Amino acid sequence: MASSIFFFLLFITFSYFPLSTALSSEAIFDAADVLADSGFVSMALTLEVIAESFLTHSPSATVFAPSDSAFRKSGQPSFDLLRFHFVPLPLPPQSLRLFTAGAMIPTMLPGKSLTVTTSSSDRITSINNIKITESPIYDDGFLLIYGTERFLDPNFQYTGPNPRSNNNPSCVAKNYTANSSDSFDQAIETLKSGGFSAMASFLGTQLSGVSEQSGITVFAPADDMVLNRIGDLSELPWFFRRHVVPCKLLWNDLVNFDDESELPTFLEGFTINITRNGGVLVLNGVQVFYPDIFFNDKVAVHGVSDALAAQ
Repeated sequence: MASSIFFFLLFITFSYFPLSTALSSEAIFDAADVLADSGFVSMALTLEVIAESFLTHSPSATVFAPSDSAFRKSGQPSFDLLRFHFVPLPLPPQSLRLFTAGAMIPTMLPGKSLTVTTSSSDRITSINNIKITESPIYDDGFLLIYGTERFLDPNFQYTGPNPRSNNNPSCVAKNYTANSSDSFDQAIETLKSGGFSAMASFLGTQLSGVSEQSGITVFAPADDMVLNRIGDLSELPWFFRRHVVPCKLLWNDLVNFDDESELPTFLEGFTINITRNGGVLVLNGVQVFYPDIFFNDKVAVHGVSDALAAQ
């Protein structure tokens, strides 16, 4: 009976919050108009010509747009060089500022990643030793575009200190309590507004009030992915618990884990294996496409492209 009520609540929630699965052509052309108005005419024209062929297959992206002077100096860039300036993740300024020097960011050019080169004393983020605009030129929450003075070099070699590696995670699954929590309320509202209503409902009914000092991390599949994976209603609690880790891990923490690191979850015996595919962070074969959807002192939430299953 309880499972049936929970599923009914999920259905009602889905009815009020639209699903978000891919960037729209309208958003891409709106972004091109904003780029042109901001003095990035060459990249605006480029975006209109090439971006729709692969951006419309991605639910989110960040673009680093070279200036018009960069296009004049370099001539027409190759398609691969342009793809190197596209990241299959939405990276707002608050997320970029969390990266330490040496952190790697995957790009849409297979096998190639950008490197964060911002030091603790820098006010403006730099990528591959090239500063980007402090604020996005365009930002609708899913597509973000920053400006750069030059093209980013795919052959850039980082020579600074590497970020600390966490190859022995200290996360340990613990019991949780069901007290009210402002941290959860904020996370739930953010998830609902972003197309992750199923995970929001689970947080509100099943995990509200986690009280461990280390907090939690939620890997949230979009609503349509949840609906595709739900079978027996009695399995719902287990389905969701395998997406929750008993410590708070921001994106900057995740990218610093070694390949084959494992994270425990609230589902006993179910672990999340961290690997990389062409520079993209992968959890049990599923890509992280929306890092740091939400985070505060207790909760971190990251969007994943599908439901997590045992490997």
